[in-house]
Amino acid sequence: QAPVVESGGALVQPGGSLRLSCTGSGYTLDSYDVGWYRQRPGKEREGVAYVSRGDVPRTYYEESVKGRFTISRDNTKNTVYLQMNGMNPEDTALYHCAAALLGPSISAAQALDTIAEWYRSWGQGTQVTVSS
Repeated sequence: QAPVVESGGALVQPGGSLRLSCTGSGYTLDSYDVGWYRQRPGKEREGVAYVSRGDVPRTYYEESVKGRFTISRDNTKNTVYLQMNGMNPEDTALYHCAAALLGPSISAAQALDTIAEWYRSWGQGTQVTVSS
């Protein structure tokens, strides 16, 4: 298991932007595949964005955030970011990240579900609220 720490959540107005951070604790995060997830009020946790490990990382986005959210790595800071632009009230949620080592047969589209099935070291998450 690869414990992580999420941060960056805040109250933001509709149309605004926010950047979340996911930092590896005690290991090198760039050696892991990473997913961002969210749990909206009254709903189950859902995958939002994924970035693979490797020299040329693959990414994948859930349909509702495509074109608005960007996942990226800063290996010098052992951190994976989720940049969120054009936010709306439906983005209000507790956001989590998770890190795992996926096998080569797992596609980017399968990665978020696979990580969530395997991961057990979920952190506290970071709360994002979009409201005027």
